[in-house]
Amino acid sequence: MDDLMNTDGLVSWRVLFAEATERLAAAGLNSAAVEARRIVATAAGCDDAAWHRELDRPATRRGVASFDSMLGRRIAGEPLQYVLGSWGFRTLDLFVDRRVLIPRPETEVVAGRALEELQCRAEESAGGGGVPLRSSTQARVSAARGPTPPPPSAAPRRAPVLLAADLGCGSGAIGLSLAAECLDVEVICTDVSADALAVASANLAGLGRPAQRVRLAEGSWYEALPGDLRGRFDVIVSNPPYIAEGSDSLPAEIADYEPPVALYSGESGQEATGEILAGSTNWLAPGGAVILEMADGTSDRVQDLAHSSGLVDVSVRRDLAGAERVLVARRPG
Repeated sequence: MDDLMNTDGLVSWRVLFAEATERLAAAGLNSAAVEARRIVATAAGCDDAAWHRELDRPATRRGVASFDSMLGRRIAGEPLQYVLGSWGFRTLDLFVDRRVLIPRPETEVVAGRALEELQCRAEESAGGGGVPLRSSTQARVSAARGPTPPPPSAAPRRAPVLLAADLGCGSGAIGLSLAAECLDVEVICTDVSADALAVASANLAGLGRPAQRVRLAEGSWYEALPGDLRGRFDVIVSNPPYIAEGSDSLPAEIADYEPPVALYSGESGQEATGEILAGSTNWLAPGGAVILEMADGTSDRVQDLAHSSGLVDVSVRRDLAGAERVLVARRPG
């Protein structure tokens, strides 16, 4: 180890990386090297691009203290996302802690499906003319090129304004992604947990200009939505709790750390899902879509709930692992 010390005898990040990898592997973690890298990079305050440049630099006292704390928490079983304090979701880097669910890849599929529905609604509102939904990337390209004047005979054309709700938003992962990736949508993010909304508020503060099109509201499902918006939503999306109360099917890393209110929903696990589907026809605009994340093995039951709620065009989207994960259903037009 001496040859990895700098001339002042201080420990390098490379030494700490090796220590973290060894200790995480001894704790039985399969991705020890990957997790060690994330912990060291966070403690060093660098990103992936600067990772290799930092390895042979001496760690600061504050960095070592942060490293020791994070490594100890991870070895004790706390999820890596909470240990690091942030996690990526689509285009966002979200602040997360034990007040909210950990953002997961399957939920990214839910957000992606919601964005597809917004695209469809934009085209329908434009009279079927195929006007594409404006994205944040398109906006940056347009700004760089400068405005393109319309032909003299063409009247100014304004993109339709869409309305979406993210019910039970937690960290805000889905709703903030909609606002960040689509410039033509206004989003209301709701949650019954004031603690969760505090996390969502922190993430909203870091969203930049799209934050102007996002509102946060506290309350249970539709109770949090303004009454004057009843029947006006283009998309209602949610990753509701869908585990049966008393179930012991969850790994300890989830059951012991993630908020129960975001995990469990009644004796069957379907109570929240049923409530969202039953109320959706009152809040969706004609032809609007409700999009829900589902638990493994519940696709048939959830589709039945959608049909019994008066929804049509019921379909299911698989996640990246091939599981039937996302329900899509519409209010009759």
